[in-house]
Amino acid sequence: MRFLSAGSRAVLLELGALEEVVAVHDRLRRRPPDGVTQLVPAARTILVGFDPEVTTPDRLAAQVASVTSSASGTITQAHAGTEHALAEDVPRPEVRIPVVYDGPDLADVAELTGLGVAEVVERHAATTYTVAFCGFAPGFAYLSGLDPLLRLPRREVPRTQVPAGSVAISDRFTAVYPHVSPGGWHLLGSTTAVMWDVDRRPPGLLAPGDRVRFVPVRP
Repeated sequence: MRFLSAGSRAVLLELGALEEVVAVHDRLRRRPPDGVTQLVPAARTILVGFDPEVTTPDRLAAQVASVTSSASGTITQAHAGTEHALAEDVPRPEVRIPVVYDGPDLADVAELTGLGVAEVVERHAATTYTVAFCGFAPGFAYLSGLDPLLRLPRREVPRTQVPAGSVAISDRFTAVYPHVSPGGWHLLGSTTAVMWDVDRRPPGLLAPGDRVRFVPVRP
């Protein structure tokens, strides 16, 4: 674990693996140290924004290190009576996304994995996923927890246009394309869920730390 300066109002926490990022982000989100204003996770890092009038990079690094070294997973740097916009004492409700499993790559995924189409659908829908981080495009959430038997590299030839609402897999992640865009993931199906809406607050349907289930539905 390393702490790197990221300007006068943030530090970048480098971690060893995605699983560590998810665990540390969850702890910091539930009980952020004093002065934390923003948490932005990625595959191996967490950008921790802070208010310089409340804390310093050195103090913040010490508090975060104490949090991450807690074997029990409890937040040791929580301060009684401290209110913070990022703090959450209870888990967020599980987000359920309806999916019609009729994607153009469904049969290919079944062939590449050696599974039947029905088993591909069953395995994809059986998991409770965690939003590890967001990126690529507004509303695009990388969901970790994909069944190991469904893990495939990206398509050799990406599509120039992937329809909005496409439910896809690649490597160890699954995701929903929020907009029409190029993409190289394998398309298993589609959803009518709106992943990004500028008139909604917050605009993104999913945020880091959310738990997600895909629910098979008929066309």
